[in-house]
Amino acid sequence: SNPNMPADLVPYWDFDKDKIAQSDKMYPNKDLRDVSAAALYASALLELSQYTKGSEAVNYFNKAEIILKNLSKAPYLAPYGQNGGYILQHSVGALPLNSEIDVPLTYADYYYVEALVRYQRLLSGEPMIKEIAK
Repeated sequence: SNPNMPADLVPYWDFDKDKIAQSDKMYPNKDLRDVSAAALYASALLELSQYTKGSEAVNYFNKAEIILKNLSKAPYLAPYGQNGGYILQHSVGALPLNSEIDVPLTYADYYYVEALVRYQRLLSGEPMIKEIAK
């Protein structure tokens, strides 16, 4: 549980709004969200839910579900046919380098789709990660 996490569980850049607030010149926009971090976080939480039991597993699954539901609507889900063909909008790559700020990123979409596939498989009772046939 991160005290800097917003209610929708889509994190501020680097998961740390307090650190960002320390330098107005370096970080002019303290409220930037990072959907790439959220998508990866959701996918990882779903995997963790399979390695734990009881309330801990339920907690991981529920948090991942909240993240996925929030990423699957505005303002994070890009309108169809916009955003250069990317699914998600509002990623942040490297804020201190002033690089990839509030843009779509390939890896954000990758982890989002990965998390959605894992989520769907878990809901349907399938193994989250399927073995590759030899």
